[in-house]
Amino acid sequence: MGSNPGKNDYLDQVVAQQAALEGDLRSRKPAALGPMAAAAPAAPAGPARRGAIAKRAERVGPTPHGSGPGPVEVRVTGFWRWQTVLVPPNAFVVHTRRGRGEPLHIGLGVSFRFNPATDSYLVVPGAMQTILINAYCICGELQGVLVQGYVQWIIEDFATAYRKLDFSDAEDPMRLVNIQLREQAEAAIKDKVSTMGVRDVLSDKQPIIEELTARLRAVAEGSTDRNTKADIDRGLGLRIVTVQIKEAVVSSATLWENLQKPYRSEQNQIARLAEIAAQEVLSARETEASRVAEERRLENERELAELRARNEAARFDRETAEQLRRTTREHDDQRAVADLAKETALHALRLEREQHAERAENLRRKLELRELELDGEIAVAARRARAAHDDALLDLERDRIRIDNTNHRSAAATQAQLVDSLPQIVAQLPTPGELTTYQLGGDLSGLSALIGQLTRVLEVWSAARPVSESRAGFDE
Repeated sequence: MGSNPGKNDYLDQVVAQQAALEGDLRSRKPAALGPMAAAAPAAPAGPARRGAIAKRAERVGPTPHGSGPGPVEVRVTGFWRWQTVLVPPNAFVVHTRRGRGEPLHIGLGVSFRFNPATDSYLVVPGAMQTILINAYCICGELQGVLVQGYVQWIIEDFATAYRKLDFSDAEDPMRLVNIQLREQAEAAIKDKVSTMGVRDVLSDKQPIIEELTARLRAVAEGSTDRNTKADIDRGLGLRIVTVQIKEAVVSSATLWENLQKPYRSEQNQIARLAEIAAQEVLSARETEASRVAEERRLENERELAELRARNEAARFDRETAEQLRRTTREHDDQRAVADLAKETALHALRLEREQHAERAENLRRKLELRELELDGEIAVAARRARAAHDDALLDLERDRIRIDNTNHRSAAATQAQLVDSLPQIVAQLPTPGELTTYQLGGDLSGLSALIGQLTRVLEVWSAARPVSESRAGFDE
């Protein structure tokens, strides 16, 4: 696989990645933060030694005076013999006291009163643990194979686990347990790989997973009677969560190259055959494309020649047709000019005839209008004559009626009318040039003048009466 025949670059890379992953999974532990509260893992151990006791709550960690749960942060409050241990909810704790065979408190996240003189306790993380495995195995062909995997486990029965397992490491309480489980897992993987071939190990990892899972569960969880389903061995109080194989790599670079050569040769052969087939296809397509291009060129030249011939014929036809059209157009123009002259003359005659007819029609209309005007004037004159005749007859009738009324009037009425009209008569009399006054007596001075005037009125009336009678006779 690598460029150097004596070195397996892929193996080195896998190992480096495994180391980096293991470093990432390892908890980062802070420095010692002060006094701690922890004890030995089992009940026979004596009470743990304490440092300075804080009067207020403080975080505790590992101390050289005793063992304690390094990754678990436990708070201890109070002072001297009246202390309280506060355990996080995700940590197991067991609390023992001098003179008692059984623990006072045991469980997950249990806090309790603590007396440093007689008590001790152990705190263990309750989180799931991950073990990284690098098993250098020898397969059935006596070839070195690196199998890389991981196991995840968790504490299921802490009452059993704290009696059978060693959690006394102050830096990492789970370190010894992880080492023991890792050794058992590597041994199981080596036993299984020794019965398999190289190709089986590289291609199918399921048998290794099944064998490793069965062995670890038998150790960690114990065994059960299949007939009664009773626990024969409760194991270590642990439960295996999952077992996985990540990588299986051949240690020998030469063997790894040889294992890959058949597949690579086959793939190279397939690739070369594909290239040859592609070149053949390309050559055939290029030849076909050249032939098609040449045929297309010849076809284009033939079509161009035919197109030129058609264009020449069409041009000759257009020129002949244009010459014929011009000749025909000239004859048509001459004929059209003659026809236009004839039509113009006929149109002028028609216009002149229409003008004469229009003038005759206008004259006839004027005569008719004049006749209508004369008829109107005669009718108006007749109406005026009849109206004047009627007015004259009406005046005559009025005069006759008035004369008749006058003739049939009595003397008394005549005198009364005369008296009424005296002022008008007097107003119409001429003004006398001179006035002569005769006085006969004192009482008769005005009577003579009145008698004279009456006499003149009677004379005028007598003269006017024959005229009235003659008009009345004319009216009759």
